[in-house]
Amino acid sequence: MTWPYPRIVAHRGGGKLAPENTLGAIRHGASMGFEGVEFDVMLAGDATPVLIHDETVDRTTDGRGAVAQMTYAELSKFSIEKKEKIPTFESAARLCRELGVWANVEIKPALGYERRTGEAVALAARAHWRGAALLPVLSSFSTVSLAAAAAAAPELPRGLLAGRVPKHWRQLMRDFGCVALHCNHRSLTQRLAQEIHAAGYAVLCWTVNDRRAAKKLLGWGVECLVTDRLDRIGPDFR
Repeated sequence: MTWPYPRIVAHRGGGKLAPENTLGAIRHGASMGFEGVEFDVMLAGDATPVLIHDETVDRTTDGRGAVAQMTYAELSKFSIEKKEKIPTFESAARLCRELGVWANVEIKPALGYERRTGEAVALAARAHWRGAALLPVLSSFSTVSLAAAAAAAPELPRGLLAGRVPKHWRQLMRDFGCVALHCNHRSLTQRLAQEIHAAGYAVLCWTVNDRRAAKKLLGWGVECLVTDRLDRIGPDFR
């Protein structure tokens, strides 16, 4: 496929240079010239889609507890590095559109919430990007979430997310109507990249923080790199 999205994307909004999965991180990535960001979306206990990576708030905020067991009103009381709050997906989407930044949205379900998270995130993305020239790509490690997203909003592009590329990747890509395979860059070989491209799919690699690895992957024709090191691998890196 022809990749219409940015080639270098800021991981969790601002990589290592800003608090992850926050509006401040998205602003920071955009301020450095990044035209694409990646972030994680999970459901709060009241079904509000929010930006967070872990199933608990313990690591990233000054609070404690499970995301799926708290309402957004409760989650919003916690602070991230004393200056940020857990944002809603709606606020992040609005900011991305204001800044002209493309989003790679990872559906990150809490255990047991795979189907409802996939459906909710897809329907929210459809609403938040209505009329946009460049739609977000929805990705997930959860095939249940991907299937639910595909059923809820089939017009939105999807990516199959995997640590290691599964042997039956062709079948999975067809089953979930994916446009790209998103994999750990260490699990990709040049031959596998060629096979994925020959099958008509794009390749996105995460999380690429080494310039030599980035050059190698782009040399293989990898369409998109997600990086934490915004200072080393900038938006114009080739």
